[in-house]
Amino acid sequence: MTKTKRVREAVQGALGLAENVCRFSETRLWLDYDQEADVLYISFKKPQRATATIHLDEEGLLLRYRGKELVGITVLAASKRRRRRMNHK
Repeated sequence: MTKTKRVREAVQGALGLAENVCRFSETRLWLDYDQEADVLYISFKKPQRATATIHLDEEGLLLRYRGKELVGITVLAASKRRRRRMNHK
């Protein structure tokens, strides 16, 4: 892949990320992506110190709570999400 193409893809990805991040009610968040495991970690508190996890099997999501407060979301098979969403349109 050429440098120009990588830059173009990075810019497009950043713009898409900005559009989606603005939909969160939280004003601060941290993102970590584990490419080997294909898992995206979204944290609303740092550190999360979650005390409970709800696994949404059908969605492939883990909702992480500290008490009643949502402190993070874990997205399993993260790289396949866009493809899956586009196929359902």
